[in-house]
Amino acid sequence: MAVKGKEFSTSPELLKTCFHDLHVSLNATMVPFAGYSMPVLYKAHTHLASHKWTRTNAGLFDVSHMLQHKFSGPDAVKLLEIVTPGDIQGLSDFNSTLSVLLNDKGGIIDDTIITRWDKDTFYVVTNAGCRDKDLAFLKSEIQKNGLSVNHEIIYGGLLALQGPKAAQTLQQFTSADLSKLTFGSSTFLNLGSFGDVHVARGGYTGEDGFEISITDPKAAVDFAKALIEEKSDTVIPVGLAARDSLRLEAGMCLYGHELNESITPIEAGLAWVIGKNRRQLGDSAANFNGAQTILSQLNNKKELVFKTRIGFTSKGPAARENCDIFVRDEKVGIVTSGSPSPSLGGNIGMAYINKPYNKIGTDITILVRGKPRSATVAKMPFLQPNYYRG
Repeated sequence: MAVKGKEFSTSPELLKTCFHDLHVSLNATMVPFAGYSMPVLYKAHTHLASHKWTRTNAGLFDVSHMLQHKFSGPDAVKLLEIVTPGDIQGLSDFNSTLSVLLNDKGGIIDDTIITRWDKDTFYVVTNAGCRDKDLAFLKSEIQKNGLSVNHEIIYGGLLALQGPKAAQTLQQFTSADLSKLTFGSSTFLNLGSFGDVHVARGGYTGEDGFEISITDPKAAVDFAKALIEEKSDTVIPVGLAARDSLRLEAGMCLYGHELNESITPIEAGLAWVIGKNRRQLGDSAANFNGAQTILSQLNNKKELVFKTRIGFTSKGPAARENCDIFVRDEKVGIVTSGSPSPSLGGNIGMAYINKPYNKIGTDITILVRGKPRSATVAKMPFLQPNYYRG
């Protein structure tokens, strides 16, 4: 496995992205996150203001802590169709798919975005918090299956520009027509003095936006400065606090909360990540890790799926991770994420709850700080997404 580039280390304990000094200069509150020193918010913008700005303008997020992979070689498709349930063979060039890395029992090792660059080359983004286990897992899968795959790590800057004004802002830096780039697709384009970059349309907020990979750290920092300083009427830097409330409103999973190695894609409400041609046990295409468990659940949810991921609204103080859920006096679930919703004005959250209490409209009780609070199972996403589809 080849490794290109280098890490940016702040100390033996915490790593830092190439934007670290920029965050500090912008008076960011830095916190440990997934082994990195990351901005949770900026002095000039509260959590609430940052969240609402992203919903109405454009927020700039440093997501360089996430791990960028490049897989190439004659067995790249085979590898990705072993470790994920997606239809990787059917993925068109410069199109992306959300997927999950799976263990042999069907549990989720990590969630990931997979982009096909050409016949045998793929760009894959995984979570920083799963870095060590992901790398060990992928190396093991390549070796034990005897695959001819070159695996490189891509270093540099990764920025997410999110919000309804993201496109008009980014368009000012390139001659490429961004209206031709739709949700779930990507391209390489030139940003003038900032060089050639990879741009994928999508993100983690439910808004239109782009994830921009710039391999030259200096160019990445210079581009971020240009966005913040020259486009201050539409762009502000946004930290982890708003990133979390934005993704929660969009009903998106966070690894370590809604996803872990004991949860299957079916329980997580992610059955749609399974390729349509890979859903029948016994078919040669149904050869991904954990297929027996996952496809059995998919085809017999009534008898084999006992809990599911749900959304909820609640009253009183917001429920947080690990709060217990009750129906009458029976414990039926546990909260995985919860927060006040800046957009909706009430509390929202996600949880795993036993069937049949997962039905929308079901009244439940959540124990928050030792006190019972009323809540209701709700439809997700809490806000309709604003993706650009052309």
